[in-house]
Amino acid sequence: MTIDDMDSGRLDVLVVGGGPAGLTAAIYLARYRRRFLVVDAGASRASWIPLSHNHAGFPDGVTGNDLLARMRTQAERYGARIHSGTVESVERVEDGFLARTQDGRALRARTVLTATGVIDLEPQLPNLYQVVQRGLIRHCPICDGFEVIDHRIGVIGHGTDALGEALFLRTYSRDITLLTLGEPMKLEEAEERRMAEAGIRAVEEPVAEVHCEGGRIAALTTASGERLTFDTLYSALGTVPRTDPVKDLGVRICPDGRLVTDGHQQTGLEGLYAAGDVVDGLNQISVAMGQAAIAATAIHRRLQIEDGEL
Repeated sequence: MTIDDMDSGRLDVLVVGGGPAGLTAAIYLARYRRRFLVVDAGASRASWIPLSHNHAGFPDGVTGNDLLARMRTQAERYGARIHSGTVESVERVEDGFLARTQDGRALRARTVLTATGVIDLEPQLPNLYQVVQRGLIRHCPICDGFEVIDHRIGVIGHGTDALGEALFLRTYSRDITLLTLGEPMKLEEAEERRMAEAGIRAVEEPVAEVHCEGGRIAALTTASGERLTFDTLYSALGTVPRTDPVKDLGVRICPDGRLVTDGHQQTGLEGLYAAGDVVDGLNQISVAMGQAAIAATAIHRRLQIEDGEL
């Protein structure tokens, strides 16, 4: 069945996004024998994971792409249909929702599950492509802090959030430096005291040069010529949630831009659900999968009730 077949009638569910949340929902919805389509832009944040060691069931670790491929295969084995494309907008209509894709398709669905994730804000460093695109900067100490025990760690960022990440990493190392890339730290007095007590240094100069060796960032040179050596670099610059397709529908949005959902993963709009990193909470694959299972089941039961089956 192609997307042309799908857009000829109304879907039970349109799943926007094919990362861990979207693919988990696809597995559940396929096993619930629902008529649905996954539209995947192919930009899952999980695809950047070189090797995850905290995902249950993979004691030797699993790459993000391998995990996504396994989940996609499992979903398709049960009949899930996954279309490569981008949903640009979702609007409320009388009988559900109307979504429009970048390639001009119009898809009608009784319910929508948005699992579009977030985009990491990358530091503006010299050799940006070499440093960032090769995955030399880490983004998730919850995921891989265990792998950097006793490393010399640099945390890129400024303000309260960056300090919070640096303090979190103190679980694993006592050698932590905050790198603001020329921005002022802007901390409250109590935060400055806490940073000093934790032995965390802040370097507020811009970085003039990045030195790579052996497949890692070995050192940074500041504008004044100081050379700083590290074993590991983390970015604490935050993320941008991909809420554009649904943000104008009257949904509740957190201060950080992510979606607020209820206990069934429903947003403030009836029939519109969300799961994964785009939802307020902990950015973890296991959380995204759990939210997707809840959402898919809630949607299935909702449609059963509407159809008089319950």
